Amino acid sequence: MTETLVQDPIATYVGGREFKMLIGGEFVDAADGAEIEVFDPSTGAALTRVPSAGAADVERAVAAAQAAQPAWEALGVAGRSACFARFDELLTEHRERLAMLDAIDCGNPVKAMRIDVDICHAYVRGWPSLAAAMTGDVIPASPGNLHYTAHRPYGVVGRITAFNHPLMFAATRPLPSLITGNTLVMKPSPDTSLSTLALAELFHEAFPPGVVNIVSGGGDAGDALVTHPVVKRIAFTGSVPTGLLIQRRAAESGHVKQLSLELGGKNAMVVFPDVDLDEVVEGAIYGMNLDVCQGQSCGSNSRVLVHRRIYDQFVAKMADRLGEYRVGVAYEESTDVGPLVSRAHYDRVAGFVESGVAEGATLVRGGDRPGDAPEGGNFIVPALFADVRPEMKIGREEIFGPVVSVFPWDDYDAMIEQANGLDLGLTASVWTHDLDVAHKTADRLDAGYVWVNDSTRHYFGTPFGGSKNSGTGREESPDELLSYLEQKVVHTRLRDPQAALARMLG
Repeated sequence: MTETLVQDPIATYVGGREFKMLIGGEFVDAADGAEIEVFDPSTGAALTRVPSAGAADVERAVAAAQAAQPAWEALGVAGRSACFARFDELLTEHRERLAMLDAIDCGNPVKAMRIDVDICHAYVRGWPSLAAAMTGDVIPASPGNLHYTAHRPYGVVGRITAFNHPLMFAATRPLPSLITGNTLVMKPSPDTSLSTLALAELFHEAFPPGVVNIVSGGGDAGDALVTHPVVKRIAFTGSVPTGLLIQRRAAESGHVKQLSLELGGKNAMVVFPDVDLDEVVEGAIYGMNLDVCQGQSCGSNSRVLVHRRIYDQFVAKMADRLGEYRVGVAYEESTDVGPLVSRAHYDRVAGFVESGVAEGATLVRGGDRPGDAPEGGNFIVPALFADVRPEMKIGREEIFGPVVSVFPWDDYDAMIEQANGLDLGLTASVWTHDLDVAHKTADRLDAGYVWVNDSTRHYFGTPFGGSKNSGTGREESPDELLSYLEQKVVHTRLRDPQAALARMLG
């Protein structure tokens, strides 16, 4: 698909436009008029303001969702699928606008954000097919009787999305809850609300009023949603500390809730000495998501464990390859790596770079600001560290930025212990041409999603999620579909048909 390029994306897609919340089919500001100022991470300039919802706005949104739910459920999968089809068309029509808003607002390169919009279609089209194929079970629990299972939606689902893929997460992550007959209240990250609020216009056109409600805001809005007595099912993508807070606040609400949490990762990429070096270097860079979201991804392979025999060659080749990436303004077509999402996050990532140097790791390249980027932007040249030890801060904590740590190894069991030695276990990858080594190593890695000779790619229909503190539940699969449904079992005691017939005949 070709893009219609504009001279001034900010004037075209932000200037003079209003960004409002969607509640009950109406576009509204916060009830108390509160707003959040939006800044361009590429320049630091103020862009616009968006509503900052409070508890009263969340209450309105939940009430609208609750009122709309019975009719939405009654449509059945076929009726709901028709809304999905219209939503799919609208994503295509608004592709450039949505991609540009993410580039402007969150700093991801616009080339990658167009791909993010394209990725959405597989999910919009895939969920109705999975839902249509969903069945219950007939269980032979006792002879001569009928025992079967059925499913019903929870009702109103609360969804809180992350800042690193604002449009893609807002467009795809609510879909399994919607196709199963739930209605939705969704809140984007306060750092990156623009594309989600623009997406509200598409939801408004494709879905009945009240089925999808979108509120923007910070922690107060999130807390009101998590603790609301009507919202029994909550889904969150974000950091481990916030996930733990959501668990605590849901428990303190006094209402039993079902949670799914897709949280952090400090993911290991394990490289064996039989690999093609050029291929594995490309894989390591691709797996860092540098030219998608500046390494701000829970799935990035930020720990690369390379066999000592090829370690020096790997580091040298990766340093050379990273030098070919252009860091710049996110909405410029020539940019490969954009800015970090906010000044606060920039300071955090820069602090990790400083700690790596202070603790004795070798900064092979990067970690500084590019000389030709706007002064007010949150830019960091991708940093490559060698000679990293597991106890170093950069070797054990999730950085969520363009920082790669490379470790040498020569003892297999020690390498496995190191790869599994953190309290996170989202993804991992194994690189080798030996089939035995590949599968045995994949089996021993304590991670929920493991690639062999690949990384980063998701395959719709396969369960995505992590172990340990990386979260609970699985996404993008029938497992997730069922997680938005409550199961009931019906037992029917069947009597002897001849005796029943005799009673009928008197």
